[in-house]
Amino acid sequence: MASPAYTVYGTAKSRAARVLWMLEELGQPYEHIPAHPRDAALSAVSPAGKIPAMTVDGTALTDSTAIIQYLADRHGALTFAAGTLERARQDALTHCILDEFDAVLWTAARHSFILPEEHRVAGVKDSLRWEFNRNTAAFAARMGDGPFLMGEVMTVPDIVLTHCCLWARSAKFEITAPKLAEYLDQLKQRPALRRAFKRE
Repeated sequence: MASPAYTVYGTAKSRAARVLWMLEELGQPYEHIPAHPRDAALSAVSPAGKIPAMTVDGTALTDSTAIIQYLADRHGALTFAAGTLERARQDALTHCILDEFDAVLWTAARHSFILPEEHRVAGVKDSLRWEFNRNTAAFAARMGDGPFLMGEVMTVPDIVLTHCCLWARSAKFEITAPKLAEYLDQLKQRPALRRAFKRE
């Protein structure tokens, strides 16, 4: 059976990095188009003009987490099987990270450079930093002995969490929880992640 034809849209400095990293971990061939939001090439496959997007044999998929979970399921790697208790725990971790890390960082980004200037509230970032620190401390307290969030097996939430933590550092959101900082330092050394970032 022929390999599916994957094309990823979005720069490696965006959430598209999650998709690129997943494909590198899986060892799957793909084409990368480093499109920016609302670029013509992107809008042709994703009318909303948001990144990332990925086409699979001509069919467009959107949302970084949905894409990487699809890839994990399709290739039977970096995930537990649907319907298992382990998958329920895995999905719970993924949603927690999206709620408590990704959403906070995205709100900070919106009030930094995305929203029209007259709608930005600069002071909100102090509140978001406080919330981020609280969330990271709580999350670190529930982490196991690793090396990955689900124990010995790397899964989808590891990609989402590592990307959020790298995003946080670039946005000057300090990661003060030692266990989380140590986890990040280990995960960011993965060769597949380094290859994904070089795609830029």
